[in-house]
Amino acid sequence: MDIRFYGVRGSIAVSGSRIGGNTACVEVTSQGHRLILDAGTGIRALGEVMMREGPPHKVAMFFSHLHWDHVQGFPFFTPAYLPTTELTMYGPGANGAQALQSELAAQMQPPHFPVPLSIMRSRMDFLSALHGKTVEVGPFKVTPIDVPHPQGCLAYRVEADGHSFIYATDVELCREDLTPEVARLFEGADVLCLDAQYTPEEYDGRKGIPKKGWGHSTMMDAADVAKTVGARRLCLFHHDPAHTDETLEDMAEQARTLFPVCEPAREGQRLILGRAA
Repeated sequence: MDIRFYGVRGSIAVSGSRIGGNTACVEVTSQGHRLILDAGTGIRALGEVMMREGPPHKVAMFFSHLHWDHVQGFPFFTPAYLPTTELTMYGPGANGAQALQSELAAQMQPPHFPVPLSIMRSRMDFLSALHGKTVEVGPFKVTPIDVPHPQGCLAYRVEADGHSFIYATDVELCREDLTPEVARLFEGADVLCLDAQYTPEEYDGRKGIPKKGWGHSTMMDAADVAKTVGARRLCLFHHDPAHTDETLEDMAEQARTLFPVCEPAREGQRLILGRAA
C-alpha cells in the first residue's frame, strides 16, 4: 500500500510553505488500484501525475465531507475531462451520492466557474459512503467512520496488503470523547493521519478567539488519541493556513512528548506499507 500526500493544508490554500500549501488530497495505491481521498486543491497535481502515466484511468474517490476546501480542486482534475477515465465517487452519508453530485455541479456553475460539470467527459458513478459499511475496491477494504465535525464528516480506514491507514481529517476529537466504536475502528493503524489544526492555546482562546466547536483538534489531542488506539505512526494533518513551517515543526515536536512517532503530514510525502517496503 502506497500513500502519497498531495494536499495537507486546511481551510484555504497558501503559498510559500515547504510542508505544503494545498488543501486536502491523499492518494492510496496498491496492486494497480487507486483511491483518492478528498479533492482539495492538491488533486490538481495528482491529476498531472496521472496524465503523465497516460490513460485509461480507473479511480475510486472517497469524500470526507463537502466543505469547500475538500472539493474545490475537482474542477482542475484533468483526468475527469477524458472519456477514458472512470470515476466511482463516494459522498458521505445516506444521501451522499446526490449531495456530492449536486455540490460538484454547483461549484462549476456561473458565476463560480466558466464551464459546467457536464463538460467533463469521464464516466462518473455517484454512490453513498455509510458509517461502518465497508467498501471493497480491488485489494482495498475501505470502512467509513462517523467523526464529530459541523454538518458531519467521515474518516476512512483503508486496509490492504495486511496493513491499515486511517484518514481522519476535520475531526474535533480528544481521548475523553473517543467512543468505543471509533476507537475500535482506529485501533492499531499503521498510519493514523489525524486532524491537528490548532495548538491548545488557540483551541481554548488563550491565543486569539476560542476555536472549540469549530470541528478541529489540537496536536496534543491527536497525539493522545494515537497513543490510546495503539497507532504505530501519526501524521498531523489539516494544517492551519496561518501556521508557518516553523510553527508546524514545533507543534509536532510538542506532540512527540506524548506520542514519539509523530510528524506533520508533508505535501509530496510518500509512505509505503507492506511487502513493497
